[in-house]
Amino acid sequence: MNQTQLIVSKFGGTSMGDAQCMLRSAEVSFKQATKCIVVSATSGTTNDLIDLAKSAEKSSWEKTQAVILKIKTKHEKIARDLELSDQDFMIMQAMFSEMESMARGINLLVDCSNKAMDSILSFGERLSSILFTQAMNLVLAKNKSSIKAVCLDVREILKTDNQFGKARPLTNEIKNLCDKKLGAIRHEDIIYVTQGFIGQTVEGMTTTLGRGGSDYTAAIIAEGIKADVLEIWTDVAGIATTDPRICPEARSIPEISFKEASELATFGAKILHPATLVPAIRSQIPVFVGSSFNPDSGGTWIKKDVEDSPLIRAMALRKKQVLVTLSTPEMLNSHGFLFQIFKIFNDHKVSVDAITTSEISVSMTLEESALNNRELFSDLENLAVVNVEENLSLVSLIGNNINHTPGLGKKIFNAIDGINVRMICLGASKHNFCFIVDGSKGEEAITRLHKTFIG
Repeated sequence: MNQTQLIVSKFGGTSMGDAQCMLRSAEVSFKQATKCIVVSATSGTTNDLIDLAKSAEKSSWEKTQAVILKIKTKHEKIARDLELSDQDFMIMQAMFSEMESMARGINLLVDCSNKAMDSILSFGERLSSILFTQAMNLVLAKNKSSIKAVCLDVREILKTDNQFGKARPLTNEIKNLCDKKLGAIRHEDIIYVTQGFIGQTVEGMTTTLGRGGSDYTAAIIAEGIKADVLEIWTDVAGIATTDPRICPEARSIPEISFKEASELATFGAKILHPATLVPAIRSQIPVFVGSSFNPDSGGTWIKKDVEDSPLIRAMALRKKQVLVTLSTPEMLNSHGFLFQIFKIFNDHKVSVDAITTSEISVSMTLEESALNNRELFSDLENLAVVNVEENLSLVSLIGNNINHTPGLGKKIFNAIDGINVRMICLGASKHNFCFIVDGSKGEEAITRLHKTFIG
């Protein structure tokens, strides 16, 4: 195996779907000479675990047991197909017992805290990593390699704060633990298989990084072990100019800059978790995105410097947006008002996507789920008159020198003539032009813009 580069590879849920998928992904890892592999839960398992927790909290124990049986049956089949050792099979059975005990506790208390939910959700990655370690060792044996794969509990190195449900990694602690536990990884005849998405507080409580956090985990580890390359393996061959399900003419992007990819991930592209690129940018680690189902079909390189910097590289659509407008005459010729607004959002840990202001009003876009936070809106109403518009979509054009290109706005609005634009956000970034349209018009806007700018 080629050891000239230290590579971290991450495989998503579809790449972990069954024994065949795992063996295919293991072959990709062997070919790439990966030394550290981060895996997601098997496809659909995280959703099953959410159902398990909610069922235990609100439903009968019989229904909860049915979900547990579904999860056990799925993983036991993969274990049999991969000829998992008796020892590892017993470790899996112990996990199932632990999972059932936790569900029983939730059921008896009729309460599932964020802390309990994180512990329940961790079983997906913990189970898949045991199975994938076996798949990797089968591929290594087939290729007569002397290297062995071992399963590493990521919680030994990925320390976080105690914000359960969306924990923040403790960067310095992680780097120190990577040096201590994985400092010799370049030279060891070992491939480490570990879990994405989950972490642990310094007190030893299991946490999660939020949905999509496996990409983030891989980037954090890549930074911690000073990797040369981070690979994200999924079910599509790289990042496309837009979602192919919306626009069949979308095509794969060979390379994209860190800044463009960050904007694209933040504003709706599903391929990357928005936080993934932060550690990679910080440590200048190139990122490759490819398909584990067709690894020879190419993919997308994300790096600091790229050869081509087009005006419009790609476009994204973020659905289920709401537009919140705060209005009050007190804004006029006063200071500190925006501070008060953002303090409220900070207190409630709600992020704002796009924002625009006038003399007495501020409009901003939020995820639709923010509407469930009644305390947030109560606090905002104490500050100003609040108007909420629902069922909107955020359209984003990602590229280069966008805010320094004369005539771009005219070309954009000619392309979407007849579609009402509710709000525009331009100027804060030279890589992004975004605006709000009615939710029913979002896909049409993307299709027409793609035809105009990318073809």
